[in-house]
Amino acid sequence: MDADKVVYGGCNIESASYGLTVCAERVAIFNAIASGSRKLIRLAVTCVDAPPGPVSFRMPCGACRQVMAELLQPSAEIMVEGVGVFTLDELLPNAFRLGAR
Repeated sequence: MDADKVVYGGCNIESASYGLTVCAERVAIFNAIASGSRKLIRLAVTCVDAPPGPVSFRMPCGACRQVMAELLQPSAEIMVEGVGVFTLDELLPNAFRLGAR
């Protein structure tokens, strides 16, 4: 969701060449950016088909966390269904950045 309360959707887009797969989190963020949004304040992650197991199965991957750190507002909330609400710093402390934000 952006600061104007517009919600952008995403879904996993998978490929036989696993490295070309894109997670739902990044698809939603890229969808928002491509639509002109620049102030993303909240991201909700749901795992409809998550296998039973530890909560780590539901957490965003490292690539998604890096994209979140670069494109979401610093105060953004990341809500992971069945796990909790996190800040960017909780998900990726000391994130890599190319420049000052």
